[in-house]
Amino acid sequence: MPDNDRENRVALVTGGLRGLGKAMALGLAREGHPVVAVGHIEGDIADVSVEAEKLQVSRHFHPLVADLREATECDRAVAATRERFGKVDILVNSAGLTFTYIDPARFRRDSIQRFWQVDDEIIDNVITTNYIAADRLGRRVAPEMIERGWGRIVNVTTKLDTMNRIGTHPYGASKAALEMATEVWAKDAEGTGMTVNIVNPGAGANTPGMAVEARALSAAGKMARLVEPEEMVSPVLFVASREADQVNGWRFDANLWNPALSPREAAWLAGRPAGFVFHPHRDMPQPTNPSPR
Repeated sequence: MPDNDRENRVALVTGGLRGLGKAMALGLAREGHPVVAVGHIEGDIADVSVEAEKLQVSRHFHPLVADLREATECDRAVAATRERFGKVDILVNSAGLTFTYIDPARFRRDSIQRFWQVDDEIIDNVITTNYIAADRLGRRVAPEMIERGWGRIVNVTTKLDTMNRIGTHPYGASKAALEMATEVWAKDAEGTGMTVNIVNPGAGANTPGMAVEARALSAAGKMARLVEPEEMVSPVLFVASREADQVNGWRFDANLWNPALSPREAAWLAGRPAGFVFHPHRDMPQPTNPSPR
């Protein structure tokens, strides 16, 4: 189907005032989509507005501050998008609290933060921001997408070895929940015209959510290359396009995306099904000194 009506497909992007979310929000706007970009830091509004002005997208790009930990603020974000642009066709769930919030000193000490050392407030804020807000927003916009017979939900999760690596709680757990939710939502949405997919960096990302120490190590070549936020734009544009009408329940990692290829070819090489499988079955190790019966 020709993809020539982007100006009629409205995107709501969370985490849209900085980092990965900002890159995707501005990228969608650059291609003609009306966009509401939601973030929680008032000070980010000025910077993103300047960037929107430079890209000449200000007329159809609307930054919004909201605390998506609150259900009423999720309602307000959706209502503001409908009031501004009439509807929500595309939801990008990119809001997330990362290790700079969970464990800001992790690169400045030798020990690993264990799950029992994380306090209740951090657990609540991370799970609510990274998973529950995405769930709430998805449930609020899905009915109208299904009623129209077209829509997109795009979730940003993380790589598996961040989900299950020691010292990553509760970030890994929150993203694992969203990963599996994506698989379930996609199955629920099958045949409705609404699709649910994942777009990920595929590695650490060069954003304010990455510790300054890690960014410095990467820049010096002493740590793996960090994915630049702009690399998220090509895969999210594909997933949001008419060309991806039959693409549902997949994840696309930006670091595997080849921009030299057509979007469909790049997606074929970078994509894999959303979700994950259990470790293969194996016998438990026998105790070396079994207790006498």
